[in-house]
Amino acid sequence: MTKLKDKKREKISIATEIDRLEEKRARCHDNLERAEFKSRKERLSEKERQELEDEMAIMNERVQKLDMELESLRGENRRNMLLSVALLTVSALFYYMFFYNEDDA
Repeated sequence: MTKLKDKKREKISIATEIDRLEEKRARCHDNLERAEFKSRKERLSEKERQELEDEMAIMNERVQKLDMELESLRGENRRNMLLSVALLTVSALFYYMFFYNEDDA
């Protein structure tokens, strides 16, 4: 199943994947804030409070995992941008050499 997900993700651009993960992170963060608000405002039994704290711990782990994935994707995006700029620079250099040196001869 993970291979199928990886193949699907290969077809998605890095920017799209970053947007998707940021939305997912925002939803997790909103759920975490709601759980924190609920723990402060409502009177909960010890069992309910423990379940809520466990849920909050799981959400915190998810947010941290998403942050690591986002950091990795942003790094990859940065590398791709630098590669694009380098290719553009080399192309511009060859264009300049080809057309302007031809006029000199």
